[in-house]
Amino acid sequence: MNMIPSAFLRRHASCPHEAGFTLLEVMMAVAVLAIALPVLLGLRNRDLALREEAKAVTTATLLAQEKLFEAEILGYPPVGEARGDFATVPPGYPPATEVKDRAPGFRWMRLVSPTPFDVIREVRIRVFWTDGGSERAVEISNYVFQEPQRRS
Repeated sequence: MNMIPSAFLRRHASCPHEAGFTLLEVMMAVAVLAIALPVLLGLRNRDLALREEAKAVTTATLLAQEKLFEAEILGYPPVGEARGDFATVPPGYPPATEVKDRAPGFRWMRLVSPTPFDVIREVRIRVFWTDGGSERAVEISNYVFQEPQRRS
């Protein structure tokens, strides 16, 4: 008792090349995968590195804006340079009992320069951090005006 119909056997016996993949086709598919997979994995690693870099630049930019806002709040700043880290509480916040570094690895520098106008000063804020052994920085600047003296 043969369970396979004779029409099925005749059809497949006449076309033996349709029965599966050849060795050459399998080898080509494996070669394509061998080339594509390392490239795709490398792109994933690069994507993670770019994400970390973007996070650091965003953090540095926000910290620089905070320091620039702090300079504007404190009034007309004296000409000179100041440096520090982010272990202090920014102005406007209630003093905390325990102060911890809000942005470990980041440092700031504020440079106040005179301008041709006596009532205007240029304030430059630069935030530094180390990324893979090299130092990176973000710098922003603004002008601060001296409030006019009020007459009584």
